[in-house]
Amino acid sequence: MKTYTVVLVSMSGVRVYDTQLLELGLTLPGFVERSQVIASLPSLGLLTLAAHTPPHWQVLYRELDAWSEPDIDEIFSHRPDLVAFSALTPRINETYALAARFRQAGIPVAIGGLHVSALPEEALLHADAVVQGEGERIWERLLQDVENGCLKGLYSSLRDQQYRFHLTESKIPRYELLDISKYNRLTIQTTRGCPLHCSFCAASRTISAYKKKPVPLVRRELEAIFSIWDRPFIELADDNTFVDKTWSKELLRMFGEYRMKWFTETDISVAYDEELLELLARSNCAQVLIGFETAQLQGLRGLDRSNWKYRQFDHYLKAIERIQSYGISVNGCFILGFDTDTPETFAETEQFIAASQLSEVQITLLTPFPGTDLYATLHQQNRLLQDHFWEKCTLFDVNFVPKNFTVEELEQAFRQLMTRVYSADNVRQRKRMFKQILRKNLSL
Repeated sequence: MKTYTVVLVSMSGVRVYDTQLLELGLTLPGFVERSQVIASLPSLGLLTLAAHTPPHWQVLYRELDAWSEPDIDEIFSHRPDLVAFSALTPRINETYALAARFRQAGIPVAIGGLHVSALPEEALLHADAVVQGEGERIWERLLQDVENGCLKGLYSSLRDQQYRFHLTESKIPRYELLDISKYNRLTIQTTRGCPLHCSFCAASRTISAYKKKPVPLVRRELEAIFSIWDRPFIELADDNTFVDKTWSKELLRMFGEYRMKWFTETDISVAYDEELLELLARSNCAQVLIGFETAQLQGLRGLDRSNWKYRQFDHYLKAIERIQSYGISVNGCFILGFDTDTPETFAETEQFIAASQLSEVQITLLTPFPGTDLYATLHQQNRLLQDHFWEKCTLFDVNFVPKNFTVEELEQAFRQLMTRVYSADNVRQRKRMFKQILRKNLSL
Protein backbone atom coordinates (compact mmCIF):
# COMPACT_ATOMS: atom_id res chain seq x y z
CA MET A 1 0.00 0.00 0.00
CA LYS A 2 1.25 3.48 -0.85
CA THR A 3 2.40 5.53 2.15
CA TYR A 4 1.51 9.17 2.78
CA THR A 5 2.73 11.93 5.09
CA VAL A 6 0.70 14.43 7.08
CA VAL A 7 2.21 17.27 9.10
CA LEU A 8 0.04 18.38 12.02
CA VAL A 9 0.81 22.00 12.85
CA SER A 10 -0.22 23.64 16.12
CA MET A 11 -0.22 27.44 16.08
CA SER A 12 0.45 27.22 19.78
CA GLY A 13 1.30 30.64 21.19
CA VAL A 14 -1.04 33.58 21.83
CA ARG A 15 0.56 36.99 22.37
CA VAL A 16 -0.73 40.16 23.93
CA TYR A 17 -1.39 42.77 21.24
CA ASP A 18 -1.39 45.81 23.56
CA THR A 19 2.29 46.81 23.63
CA GLN A 20 1.89 48.86 26.82
CA LEU A 21 0.43 45.86 28.60
CA LEU A 22 3.18 43.67 27.20
CA GLU A 23 5.83 46.02 28.55
CA LEU A 24 4.01 46.22 31.88
CA GLY A 25 3.89 42.46 32.15
CA LEU A 26 7.65 42.18 32.08
CA THR A 27 7.77 43.83 35.51
CA LEU A 28 4.99 41.81 37.15
CA PRO A 29 6.02 38.44 38.65
CA GLY A 30 2.52 36.98 38.52
CA PHE A 31 1.91 38.12 34.97
CA VAL A 32 5.23 37.73 33.19
CA GLU A 33 4.32 34.36 31.71
CA ARG A 34 1.08 35.80 30.35
CA SER A 35 2.78 38.82 28.79
CA GLN A 36 4.80 36.78 26.34
CA VAL A 37 3.21 33.48 25.39
CA ILE A 38 -0.13 32.18 26.62
CA ALA A 39 -1.32 28.59 26.20
CA SER A 40 1.88 26.84 25.11
CA LEU A 41 0.62 23.34 25.90
CA PRO A 42 0.80 20.73 23.13
CA SER A 43 -2.27 20.50 20.92
CA LEU A 44 -4.30 17.66 22.37
CA GLY A 45 -6.67 17.91 19.40
CA LEU A 46 -3.88 17.21 16.92
CA LEU A 47 -2.41 14.42 19.04
CA THR A 48 -5.89 12.89 19.13
CA LEU A 49 -6.21 13.10 15.34
CA ALA A 50 -2.81 11.42 15.10
CA ALA A 51 -4.28 8.49 17.04
CA HIS A 52 -7.09 8.23 14.48
CA THR A 53 -4.69 8.25 11.52
CA PRO A 54 -4.40 5.03 9.47
CA PRO A 55 -1.05 3.20 9.71
CA HIS A 56 -0.08 3.88 6.08
CA TRP A 57 0.10 7.61 6.91
CA GLN A 58 3.27 8.93 8.54
CA VAL A 59 2.42 11.59 11.13
CA LEU A 60 4.69 14.50 12.03
CA TYR A 61 3.74 16.95 14.79
CA ARG A 62 5.05 20.52 14.80
CA GLU A 63 4.38 23.63 16.90
CA LEU A 64 4.84 27.04 15.30
CA ASP A 65 5.06 29.48 18.16
CA ALA A 66 8.00 31.81 17.57
CA TRP A 67 8.69 30.22 14.19
CA SER A 68 11.27 31.15 11.59
CA GLU A 69 11.76 30.38 7.91
CA PRO A 70 13.87 27.27 8.63
CA ASP A 71 10.83 25.85 10.48
CA ILE A 72 8.72 26.22 7.34
CA ASP A 73 11.50 24.83 5.16
CA GLU A 74 11.71 21.81 7.45
CA ILE A 75 8.02 21.07 6.88
CA PHE A 76 8.46 21.42 3.11
CA SER A 77 11.43 19.03 3.25
CA HIS A 78 9.13 16.15 4.21
CA ARG A 79 7.09 16.65 1.03
CA PRO A 80 3.83 16.16 2.91
CA ASP A 81 0.66 15.02 1.22
CA LEU A 82 -1.32 17.16 3.67
CA VAL A 83 -0.63 19.94 6.15
CA ALA A 84 -3.29 20.23 8.87
CA PHE A 85 -3.41 23.30 11.12
CA SER A 86 -5.07 23.83 14.49
CA ALA A 87 -5.23 27.50 15.46
CA LEU A 88 -6.90 29.75 18.00
CA THR A 89 -8.61 32.95 16.86
CA PRO A 90 -5.73 35.40 17.55
CA ARG A 91 -3.41 33.44 15.26
CA ILE A 92 -5.88 32.55 12.53
CA ASN A 93 -4.74 35.25 10.08
CA GLU A 94 -1.16 34.04 10.47
CA THR A 95 -2.42 30.51 9.85
CA TYR A 96 -4.20 31.61 6.69
CA ALA A 97 -0.99 33.23 5.42
CA LEU A 98 1.03 30.07 6.05
CA ALA A 99 -1.70 27.94 4.48
CA ALA A 100 -1.40 30.01 1.31
CA ARG A 101 2.30 29.19 1.06
CA PHE A 102 1.73 25.45 1.23
CA ARG A 103 -1.20 25.58 -1.17
CA GLN A 104 0.85 27.59 -3.67
CA ALA A 105 3.35 24.73 -3.58
CA GLY A 106 0.59 22.26 -4.39
CA ILE A 107 0.23 20.84 -0.87
CA PRO A 108 -3.38 20.51 0.34
CA VAL A 109 -4.19 22.27 3.62
CA ALA A 110 -6.83 21.46 6.24
CA ILE A 111 -7.70 23.71 9.19
CA GLY A 112 -9.66 22.89 12.34
CA GLY A 113 -10.36 24.37 15.77
CA LEU A 114 -12.79 26.70 17.50
CA HIS A 115 -12.36 29.65 15.13
CA VAL A 116 -12.97 27.82 11.88
CA SER A 117 -15.80 25.87 13.50
CA ALA A 118 -17.50 29.21 14.16
CA LEU A 119 -16.62 30.70 10.74
CA PRO A 120 -16.19 27.81 8.28
CA GLU A 121 -17.08 29.90 5.22
CA GLU A 122 -14.26 32.34 6.05
CA ALA A 123 -11.81 29.48 6.53
CA LEU A 124 -12.79 27.85 3.23
CA LEU A 125 -11.33 30.89 1.46
CA HIS A 126 -7.92 29.86 2.82
CA ALA A 127 -7.94 26.05 3.00
CA ASP A 128 -8.73 23.02 0.89
CA ALA A 129 -10.60 21.43 3.79
CA VAL A 130 -12.16 22.80 6.98
CA VAL A 131 -13.04 20.59 9.92
CA GLN A 132 -16.01 22.04 11.78
CA GLY A 133 -16.70 20.60 15.23
CA GLU A 134 -15.35 17.22 16.29
CA GLY A 135 -12.66 15.75 14.07
CA GLU A 136 -12.22 12.13 15.12
CA ARG A 137 -14.74 10.55 12.73
CA ILE A 138 -14.10 13.13 10.03
CA TRP A 139 -10.34 12.61 9.96
CA GLU A 140 -10.09 9.20 8.37
CA ARG A 141 -12.66 10.19 5.72
CA LEU A 142 -10.70 13.37 5.00
CA LEU A 143 -7.47 11.41 4.59
CA GLN A 144 -9.19 9.00 2.20
CA ASP A 145 -10.30 11.98 0.14
CA VAL A 146 -6.70 13.26 0.06
CA GLU A 147 -5.60 9.88 -1.26
CA ASN A 148 -8.29 10.00 -3.94
CA GLY A 149 -7.66 13.65 -4.82
CA CYS A 150 -11.21 14.71 -4.00
CA LEU A 151 -11.22 16.90 -0.86
CA LYS A 152 -14.76 18.18 -0.36
CA GLY A 153 -14.14 21.48 1.46
CA LEU A 154 -16.32 21.43 4.56
CA TYR A 155 -16.37 18.42 6.87
CA SER A 156 -18.78 19.11 9.71
CA SER A 157 -19.86 17.10 12.74
CA LEU A 158 -22.27 19.95 13.54
CA ARG A 159 -24.12 19.60 10.22
CA ASP A 160 -23.68 15.89 9.53
CA GLN A 161 -24.76 13.39 12.17
CA GLN A 162 -22.48 10.64 10.82
CA TYR A 163 -19.44 12.59 12.02
CA ARG A 164 -20.59 13.10 15.62
CA PHE A 165 -18.20 11.39 17.98
CA HIS A 166 -18.91 9.37 21.09
CA LEU A 167 -16.18 9.51 23.73
CA THR A 168 -16.63 5.78 24.25
CA GLU A 169 -14.73 5.43 20.95
CA SER A 170 -11.76 7.51 22.15
CA LYS A 171 -8.25 6.44 21.23
CA ILE A 172 -5.13 7.28 23.20
CA PRO A 173 -3.57 10.56 21.95
CA ARG A 174 -0.13 9.99 20.48
CA TYR A 175 1.90 11.58 23.25
CA GLU A 176 4.97 9.75 21.94
CA LEU A 177 5.15 12.28 19.08
CA LEU A 178 6.19 14.94 21.60
CA ASP A 179 9.62 15.90 22.84
CA ILE A 180 8.60 15.56 26.46
CA SER A 181 11.52 17.69 27.67
CA LYS A 182 9.76 20.78 26.24
CA TYR A 183 6.76 20.55 28.56
CA ASN A 184 6.10 20.85 32.26
CA ARG A 185 2.60 19.41 31.91
CA LEU A 186 0.56 17.27 29.53
CA THR A 187 -3.15 17.26 28.81
CA ILE A 188 -5.97 14.75 29.00
CA GLN A 189 -9.59 15.45 28.12
CA THR A 190 -12.15 13.80 30.38
CA THR A 191 -15.20 15.87 29.39
CA ARG A 192 -16.11 17.90 26.33
CA GLY A 193 -18.30 21.00 26.27
CA CYS A 194 -20.10 22.72 29.15
CA PRO A 195 -23.83 22.86 29.92
CA LEU A 196 -23.75 26.39 31.37
CA HIS A 197 -23.55 28.15 27.98
CA CYS A 198 -22.04 31.43 29.18
CA SER A 199 -22.56 34.19 26.63
CA PHE A 200 -18.84 34.88 26.16
CA CYS A 201 -17.69 31.25 25.87
CA ALA A 202 -17.21 29.58 22.50
CA ALA A 203 -15.92 26.29 23.89
CA SER A 204 -19.21 25.39 25.56
CA ARG A 205 -20.95 24.37 22.34
CA THR A 206 -18.97 25.30 19.21
CA ILE A 207 -17.32 21.89 19.08
CA SER A 208 -19.69 19.63 20.98
CA ALA A 209 -22.48 19.35 23.50
CA TYR A 210 -21.44 18.33 27.02
CA LYS A 211 -20.27 14.73 27.25
CA LYS A 212 -18.09 12.56 29.53
CA LYS A 213 -15.39 10.04 28.72
CA PRO A 214 -15.66 6.62 30.39
CA VAL A 215 -13.22 6.49 33.31
CA PRO A 216 -11.48 3.27 32.09
CA LEU A 217 -10.57 5.13 28.87
CA VAL A 218 -9.15 8.03 30.88
CA ARG A 219 -7.03 5.49 32.77
CA ARG A 220 -5.57 4.22 29.47
CA GLU A 221 -4.48 7.74 28.59
CA LEU A 222 -2.93 8.25 32.02
CA GLU A 223 -1.00 5.01 31.63
CA ALA A 224 0.30 6.22 28.25
CA ILE A 225 1.59 9.42 29.86
CA PHE A 226 3.20 7.51 32.74
CA SER A 227 4.99 5.33 30.21
CA ILE A 228 6.97 8.40 29.04
CA TRP A 229 6.97 10.50 32.25
CA ASP A 230 7.41 9.14 35.78
CA ARG A 231 5.87 11.99 37.79
CA PRO A 232 3.73 14.03 35.42
CA PHE A 233 1.73 17.17 35.98
CA ILE A 234 -1.60 16.70 34.21
CA GLU A 235 -3.85 19.49 32.97
CA LEU A 236 -7.35 18.41 32.07
CA ALA A 237 -8.44 19.93 28.76
CA ASP A 238 -11.98 20.30 30.09
CA ASP A 239 -14.25 23.32 30.21
CA ASN A 240 -16.09 22.18 33.34
CA THR A 241 -14.99 18.81 34.70
CA PHE A 242 -17.23 18.09 37.69
CA VAL A 243 -20.76 18.67 36.40
CA ASP A 244 -21.79 15.04 36.98
CA LYS A 245 -20.78 14.41 40.59
CA THR A 246 -21.26 10.62 40.52
CA TRP A 247 -19.02 10.22 37.46
CA SER A 248 -16.58 12.78 38.95
CA LYS A 249 -16.11 10.74 42.11
CA GLU A 250 -15.33 7.63 40.06
CA LEU A 251 -12.75 9.65 38.11
CA LEU A 252 -11.16 11.02 41.29
CA ARG A 253 -10.89 7.62 42.92
CA MET A 254 -9.00 6.45 39.85
CA PHE A 255 -6.76 9.55 39.86
CA GLY A 256 -5.96 8.84 43.50
CA GLU A 257 -4.16 5.65 42.46
CA TYR A 258 -1.44 7.62 40.64
CA ARG A 259 1.50 9.67 41.89
CA MET A 260 0.85 12.89 40.06
CA LYS A 261 -0.39 16.42 40.51
CA TRP A 262 -3.06 17.84 38.30
CA PHE A 263 -5.19 20.86 37.44
CA THR A 264 -8.60 21.47 35.90
CA GLU A 265 -11.43 23.95 35.34
CA THR A 266 -14.70 23.65 37.20
CA ASP A 267 -17.44 25.70 38.85
CA ILE A 268 -18.11 26.41 42.50
CA SER A 269 -20.56 23.53 42.91
CA VAL A 270 -17.57 21.39 43.94
CA ALA A 271 -17.62 23.31 47.23
CA TYR A 272 -21.08 21.95 48.01
CA ASP A 273 -19.99 18.29 48.02
CA GLU A 274 -17.74 17.28 50.92
CA GLU A 275 -17.02 13.81 49.55
CA LEU A 276 -15.93 15.32 46.25
CA LEU A 277 -13.60 17.75 48.02
CA GLU A 278 -12.06 14.92 50.04
CA LEU A 279 -11.46 12.94 46.86
CA LEU A 280 -9.96 15.98 45.16
CA ALA A 281 -7.51 16.38 48.02
CA ARG A 282 -6.60 12.68 48.14
CA SER A 283 -5.97 12.62 44.38
CA ASN A 284 -3.35 15.41 44.68
CA CYS A 285 -5.35 18.01 42.80
CA ALA A 286 -3.04 21.02 42.88
CA GLN A 287 -5.47 23.64 41.68
CA VAL A 288 -8.92 24.25 40.25
CA LEU A 289 -9.63 27.21 38.00
CA ILE A 290 -13.07 28.71 38.57
CA GLY A 291 -14.70 31.43 36.51
CA PHE A 292 -16.26 33.81 39.02
CA GLU A 293 -16.43 36.29 36.12
CA THR A 294 -17.20 39.40 38.16
CA ALA A 295 -17.19 40.74 41.70
CA GLN A 296 -20.57 42.42 41.15
CA LEU A 297 -23.89 40.59 41.35
CA GLN A 298 -25.54 42.57 38.55
CA GLY A 299 -22.81 41.55 36.13
CA LEU A 300 -23.84 37.90 36.41
CA ARG A 301 -27.49 38.41 35.48
CA GLY A 302 -28.11 36.79 32.10
CA LEU A 303 -24.49 35.68 31.75
CA ASP A 304 -25.49 32.04 31.34
CA ARG A 305 -28.80 30.85 29.98
CA SER A 306 -30.17 29.58 33.29
CA ASN A 307 -28.73 32.38 35.48
CA TRP A 308 -26.92 29.68 37.47
CA LYS A 309 -23.86 31.82 38.24
CA TYR A 310 -26.09 34.71 39.28
CA ARG A 311 -27.72 32.47 41.88
CA GLN A 312 -24.33 31.35 43.23
CA PHE A 313 -22.90 34.82 43.85
CA ASP A 314 -23.72 34.97 47.57
CA HIS A 315 -21.81 31.71 48.06
CA TYR A 316 -18.60 32.81 46.32
CA LEU A 317 -16.51 33.70 49.36
CA LYS A 318 -17.60 30.71 51.40
CA ALA A 319 -17.00 28.37 48.45
CA ILE A 320 -13.43 29.63 47.97
CA GLU A 321 -12.71 29.24 51.66
CA ARG A 322 -14.08 25.72 51.73
CA ILE A 323 -12.22 24.47 48.65
CA GLN A 324 -8.92 25.93 49.81
CA SER A 325 -9.41 24.49 53.30
CA TYR A 326 -8.82 21.10 51.68
CA GLY A 327 -5.41 22.25 50.46
CA ILE A 328 -6.61 22.82 46.91
CA SER A 329 -5.55 26.13 45.37
CA VAL A 330 -8.31 28.12 43.68
CA ASN A 331 -7.36 30.20 40.65
CA GLY A 332 -10.16 32.76 40.46
CA CYS A 333 -10.96 34.21 37.04
CA PHE A 334 -12.51 37.64 36.58
CA ILE A 335 -13.55 39.42 33.39
CA LEU A 336 -13.58 43.20 33.04
CA GLY A 337 -15.58 45.13 30.49
CA PHE A 338 -19.15 43.91 30.94
CA ASP A 339 -21.88 46.44 30.15
CA THR A 340 -22.64 46.60 33.88
CA ASP A 341 -19.03 47.55 34.69
CA THR A 342 -18.08 51.05 35.79
CA PRO A 343 -14.81 52.44 37.17
CA GLU A 344 -15.99 51.26 40.60
CA THR A 345 -16.01 47.66 39.32
CA PHE A 346 -12.22 47.64 39.17
CA ALA A 347 -11.92 48.70 42.80
CA GLU A 348 -14.54 46.15 43.87
CA THR A 349 -12.72 43.40 41.97
CA GLU A 350 -9.49 44.23 43.78
CA GLN A 351 -11.31 44.27 47.11
CA PHE A 352 -13.01 40.94 46.40
CA ILE A 353 -9.69 39.29 45.48
CA ALA A 354 -8.17 40.44 48.77
CA ALA A 355 -11.20 39.45 50.87
CA SER A 356 -11.47 36.01 49.26
CA GLN A 357 -7.85 35.03 49.97
CA LEU A 358 -7.66 33.41 46.55
CA SER A 359 -4.29 31.76 46.10
CA GLU A 360 -4.12 32.74 42.43
CA VAL A 361 -5.98 35.17 40.21
CA GLN A 362 -6.52 35.58 36.50
CA ILE A 363 -8.05 38.82 35.24
CA THR A 364 -8.95 39.23 31.59
CA LEU A 365 -10.91 41.55 29.32
CA LEU A 366 -14.31 40.66 27.90
CA THR A 367 -13.66 39.22 24.44
CA PRO A 368 -16.32 38.60 21.78
CA PHE A 369 -15.07 35.42 20.16
CA PRO A 370 -16.86 34.45 16.94
CA GLY A 371 -19.58 31.89 17.52
CA THR A 372 -20.58 33.27 20.93
CA ASP A 373 -23.80 34.99 21.97
CA LEU A 374 -21.64 37.94 23.02
CA TYR A 375 -20.21 38.29 19.52
CA ALA A 376 -23.68 38.16 17.96
CA THR A 377 -24.98 40.81 20.37
CA LEU A 378 -22.10 43.25 19.86
CA HIS A 379 -22.18 42.71 16.10
CA GLN A 380 -25.89 43.47 16.02
CA GLN A 381 -25.27 46.62 18.10
CA ASN A 382 -22.46 47.68 15.72
CA ARG A 383 -19.99 47.78 18.63
CA LEU A 384 -17.16 45.69 17.18
CA LEU A 385 -14.13 47.85 16.47
CA GLN A 386 -13.34 45.97 13.24
CA ASP A 387 -14.96 43.28 11.13
CA HIS A 388 -11.90 41.05 11.44
CA PHE A 389 -10.22 41.82 14.74
CA TRP A 390 -9.03 38.27 15.27
CA GLU A 391 -5.46 39.10 16.36
CA LYS A 392 -6.93 41.02 19.30
CA CYS A 393 -8.87 38.03 20.65
CA THR A 394 -6.21 37.41 23.29
CA LEU A 395 -8.33 38.04 26.41
CA PHE A 396 -6.01 40.97 27.18
CA ASP A 397 -6.96 43.40 24.39
CA VAL A 398 -10.05 45.57 23.83
CA ASN A 399 -11.76 44.83 20.53
CA PHE A 400 -15.23 46.32 21.04
CA VAL A 401 -16.82 49.59 22.16
CA PRO A 402 -17.46 49.40 25.93
CA LYS A 403 -20.69 50.80 27.35
CA ASN A 404 -19.39 52.90 30.24
CA PHE A 405 -15.82 53.60 29.08
CA THR A 406 -13.99 54.72 26.03
CA VAL A 407 -11.69 52.07 24.61
CA GLU A 408 -8.70 53.96 26.02
CA GLU A 409 -10.31 54.28 29.46
CA LEU A 410 -11.00 50.55 29.65
CA GLU A 411 -7.45 49.73 28.55
CA GLN A 412 -5.99 52.10 31.13
CA ALA A 413 -8.20 50.84 33.97
CA PHE A 414 -7.26 47.27 33.10
CA ARG A 415 -3.53 48.05 33.07
CA GLN A 416 -3.81 49.75 36.46
CA LEU A 417 -5.68 46.80 37.95
CA MET A 418 -3.09 44.42 36.52
CA THR A 419 -0.34 46.47 38.14
CA ARG A 420 -1.96 46.20 41.54
CA VAL A 421 -3.21 42.59 41.38
CA TYR A 422 0.13 41.26 40.12
CA SER A 423 2.39 43.46 42.20
CA ALA A 424 5.20 41.59 43.93
CA ASP A 425 3.68 42.33 47.35
CA ASN A 426 0.23 41.05 46.42
CA VAL A 427 1.58 37.92 44.73
CA ARG A 428 3.65 37.16 47.84
CA GLN A 429 0.69 37.85 50.09
CA ARG A 430 -1.54 35.40 48.20
CA LYS A 431 1.12 32.71 48.35
CA ARG A 432 1.69 33.39 52.06
CA MET A 433 -2.02 33.17 52.87
CA PHE A 434 -2.38 29.88 51.02
CA LYS A 435 0.63 28.42 52.85
CA GLN A 436 -1.06 29.36 56.13
CA ILE A 437 -4.20 27.56 54.96
CA LEU A 438 -2.11 24.49 54.11
CA ARG A 439 -0.41 24.51 57.51
CA LYS A 440 -3.74 24.85 59.26
CA ASN A 441 -5.13 21.98 57.18
CA LEU A 442 -2.18 19.74 58.04
CA SER A 443 -2.56 20.44 61.78
CA LEU A 444 -6.17 19.32 61.86
